[in-house]
Amino acid sequence: MMVKKLSAVGNSLGLIIERPILELLDITKDTPLEIKTDGEALIIRPVKAVTKMDRALAAADELMDAHDETYRKLAE
Repeated sequence: MMVKKLSAVGNSLGLIIERPILELLDITKDTPLEIKTDGEALIIRPVKAVTKMDRALAAADELMDAHDETYRKLAE
């Protein structure tokens, strides 16, 4: 476990991430990062490249969610 303190960056606060962690996660200064919380912790991870297959699967999930009842009736 590593304990860190935030640093002042203008009117904001920043977190310095050491090079070994950046290299382990393949993060550079140009890597987009997803930042979210579970209500107790801050979760920061690199955004993975979205492929055509990812988009197709997401679209299929949305379609299934939107028409779930109809698909269940058809399956009977």
